[in-house]
Amino acid sequence: MDYIGGLTAWIAANLQGVLLFMTAMICLALIVFININIKLSRMNRRYRKLMQGVEGANLEKLLLTHIEEVRDAVKRVDSLSASCRNLEGITRNCVQKVGIVRFNAFEDTGSDLSFAIALLDAQNNGVVISNIFGRNESRTYAKPIVNCQSQYFLTEEEKAALEQAWKK
Repeated sequence: MDYIGGLTAWIAANLQGVLLFMTAMICLALIVFININIKLSRMNRRYRKLMQGVEGANLEKLLLTHIEEVRDAVKRVDSLSASCRNLEGITRNCVQKVGIVRFNAFEDTGSDLSFAIALLDAQNNGVVISNIFGRNESRTYAKPIVNCQSQYFLTEEEKAALEQAWKK
Protein backbone atom coordinates (compact mmCIF):
# COMPACT_ATOMS: atom_id res chain seq x y z
CA MET A 1 0.00 0.00 0.00
CA ASP A 2 2.92 2.25 0.68
CA TYR A 3 3.99 2.00 -2.96
CA ILE A 4 0.60 3.09 -4.32
CA GLY A 5 0.41 5.97 -1.89
CA GLY A 6 3.86 7.18 -2.98
CA LEU A 7 2.94 6.92 -6.67
CA THR A 8 -0.28 8.84 -6.08
CA ALA A 9 1.60 11.56 -4.26
CA TRP A 10 4.17 11.79 -7.04
CA ILE A 11 1.43 12.05 -9.73
CA ALA A 12 -0.36 14.73 -7.69
CA ALA A 13 2.87 16.71 -7.38
CA ASN A 14 3.72 16.34 -11.07
CA LEU A 15 0.20 16.46 -12.48
CA GLN A 16 1.03 19.14 -14.99
CA GLY A 17 4.00 17.12 -16.33
CA VAL A 18 1.96 13.93 -16.51
CA LEU A 19 -0.82 15.71 -18.39
CA LEU A 20 1.72 17.21 -20.78
CA PHE A 21 3.24 13.74 -21.39
CA MET A 22 -0.20 12.19 -22.02
CA THR A 23 -1.14 15.04 -24.37
CA ALA A 24 2.08 14.49 -26.34
CA MET A 25 1.35 10.75 -26.56
CA ILE A 26 -2.21 11.41 -27.76
CA CYS A 27 -0.89 13.90 -30.37
CA LEU A 28 1.70 11.33 -31.55
CA ALA A 29 -1.01 8.64 -31.77
CA LEU A 30 -3.21 11.09 -33.71
CA ILE A 31 -0.36 11.81 -36.20
CA VAL A 32 0.27 8.07 -36.69
CA PHE A 33 -3.48 7.48 -37.15
CA ILE A 34 -3.74 10.28 -39.75
CA ASN A 35 -0.67 8.94 -41.61
CA ILE A 36 -2.12 5.41 -41.70
CA ASN A 37 -5.47 6.80 -42.89
CA ILE A 38 -3.80 8.72 -45.75
CA LYS A 39 -1.87 5.62 -46.87
CA LEU A 40 -5.01 3.48 -46.65
CA SER A 41 -6.94 6.02 -48.70
CA ARG A 42 -4.25 6.04 -51.41
CA MET A 43 -4.18 2.24 -51.46
CA ASN A 44 -7.99 2.14 -51.74
CA ARG A 45 -7.88 4.52 -54.71
CA ARG A 46 -5.23 2.38 -56.41
CA TYR A 47 -7.20 -0.78 -55.72
CA ARG A 48 -10.40 0.70 -57.16
CA LYS A 49 -8.50 1.93 -60.20
CA LEU A 50 -6.88 -1.49 -60.63
CA MET A 51 -10.20 -3.27 -60.33
CA GLN A 52 -11.68 -0.94 -62.94
CA GLY A 53 -9.10 -2.22 -65.42
CA VAL A 54 -8.90 -0.98 -69.00
CA GLU A 55 -11.98 0.83 -70.29
CA GLY A 56 -14.02 -0.01 -67.21
CA ALA A 57 -13.49 -3.78 -67.47
CA ASN A 58 -13.10 -5.69 -64.25
CA LEU A 59 -9.54 -6.87 -63.63
CA GLU A 60 -10.68 -10.43 -62.97
CA LYS A 61 -12.54 -10.58 -66.28
CA LEU A 62 -9.54 -9.01 -68.00
CA LEU A 63 -7.19 -11.63 -66.56
CA LEU A 64 -9.52 -14.52 -67.45
CA THR A 65 -9.80 -13.22 -71.01
CA HIS A 66 -6.02 -12.90 -71.22
CA ILE A 67 -5.55 -16.45 -69.92
CA GLU A 68 -7.92 -17.76 -72.60
CA GLU A 69 -6.02 -15.83 -75.28
CA VAL A 70 -2.74 -17.31 -74.03
CA ARG A 71 -4.22 -20.82 -74.13
CA ASP A 72 -5.41 -20.24 -77.71
CA ALA A 73 -1.97 -18.92 -78.66
CA VAL A 74 -0.31 -22.01 -77.14
CA LYS A 75 -2.66 -24.25 -79.15
CA ARG A 76 -1.82 -22.34 -82.34
CA VAL A 77 1.91 -22.54 -81.62
CA ASP A 78 1.63 -26.29 -81.03
CA SER A 79 -0.26 -26.66 -84.32
CA LEU A 80 2.33 -24.57 -86.17
CA SER A 81 5.16 -26.59 -84.60
CA ALA A 82 3.56 -29.82 -85.82
CA SER A 83 3.13 -28.33 -89.30
CA CYS A 84 6.74 -27.16 -89.26
CA ARG A 85 8.01 -30.63 -88.30
CA ASN A 86 5.89 -32.10 -91.11
CA LEU A 87 7.30 -29.62 -93.64
CA GLU A 88 10.85 -30.28 -92.44
CA GLY A 89 10.29 -33.99 -93.09
CA ILE A 90 8.97 -33.28 -96.56
CA THR A 91 11.77 -30.88 -97.49
CA ARG A 92 14.48 -33.40 -96.58
CA ASN A 93 13.48 -35.30 -99.72
CA CYS A 94 13.15 -32.23 -101.97
CA VAL A 95 15.86 -30.96 -104.28
CA GLN A 96 17.99 -28.59 -102.22
CA LYS A 97 21.36 -28.64 -103.93
CA VAL A 98 21.97 -28.04 -107.61
CA GLY A 99 25.19 -28.06 -109.59
CA ILE A 100 25.47 -27.52 -113.34
CA VAL A 101 28.39 -27.75 -115.74
CA ARG A 102 28.12 -26.73 -119.39
CA PHE A 103 30.63 -28.12 -121.85
CA ASN A 104 31.37 -28.68 -125.51
CA ALA A 105 31.09 -32.44 -126.08
CA PHE A 106 32.25 -32.37 -129.72
CA GLU A 107 34.70 -30.09 -131.44
CA ASP A 108 32.47 -29.62 -134.48
CA THR A 109 29.71 -27.88 -132.45
CA GLY A 110 29.90 -24.16 -131.92
CA SER A 111 29.53 -23.66 -128.14
CA ASP A 112 28.88 -25.28 -124.76
CA LEU A 113 25.51 -26.78 -125.63
CA SER A 114 26.03 -30.01 -123.64
CA PHE A 115 25.50 -30.02 -119.88
CA ALA A 116 25.56 -32.12 -116.73
CA ILE A 117 23.25 -31.18 -113.86
CA ALA A 118 23.24 -32.70 -110.37
CA LEU A 119 20.07 -32.48 -108.28
CA LEU A 120 20.48 -33.55 -104.62
CA ASP A 121 18.29 -33.56 -101.50
CA ALA A 122 19.41 -32.89 -97.90
CA GLN A 123 20.91 -36.41 -97.57
CA ASN A 124 22.89 -35.98 -100.82
CA ASN A 125 20.63 -38.38 -102.71
CA GLY A 126 19.26 -37.53 -106.14
CA VAL A 127 20.21 -37.72 -109.79
CA VAL A 128 22.79 -36.51 -112.29
CA ILE A 129 21.32 -35.71 -115.69
CA SER A 130 23.61 -35.30 -118.69
CA ASN A 131 22.71 -34.07 -122.13
CA ILE A 132 25.21 -34.58 -124.92
CA PHE A 133 24.41 -32.27 -127.82
CA GLY A 134 25.70 -33.07 -131.30
CA ARG A 135 24.91 -31.63 -134.73
CA ASN A 136 22.75 -34.58 -135.75
CA GLU A 137 21.49 -35.90 -132.44
CA SER A 138 21.18 -35.25 -128.75
CA ARG A 139 21.34 -37.85 -125.97
CA THR A 140 20.21 -37.55 -122.36
CA TYR A 141 21.40 -39.76 -119.51
CA ALA A 142 20.17 -39.96 -115.92
CA LYS A 143 22.22 -41.60 -113.18
CA PRO A 144 20.91 -42.10 -109.63
CA ILE A 145 23.00 -40.73 -106.76
CA VAL A 146 22.98 -42.19 -103.23
CA ASN A 147 25.06 -40.41 -100.59
CA CYS A 148 26.98 -38.50 -103.28
CA GLN A 149 27.95 -41.75 -105.03
CA SER A 150 26.68 -43.44 -108.17
CA GLN A 151 26.90 -47.09 -109.08
CA TYR A 152 27.32 -45.95 -112.69
CA PHE A 153 30.42 -44.45 -114.26
CA LEU A 154 30.41 -40.64 -114.03
CA THR A 155 32.12 -38.43 -116.58
CA GLU A 156 34.39 -35.59 -115.43
CA GLU A 157 31.60 -33.07 -116.13
CA GLU A 158 29.10 -35.12 -114.13
CA LYS A 159 31.58 -35.36 -111.24
CA ALA A 160 32.13 -31.60 -111.37
CA ALA A 161 28.34 -30.94 -111.31
CA LEU A 162 27.96 -33.39 -108.40
CA GLU A 163 30.77 -31.68 -106.49
CA GLN A 164 29.19 -28.24 -107.07
CA ALA A 165 25.86 -29.47 -105.70
CA TRP A 166 27.46 -31.28 -102.77
CA LYS A 167 29.36 -28.19 -101.61
CA LYS A 168 26.19 -26.07 -101.38
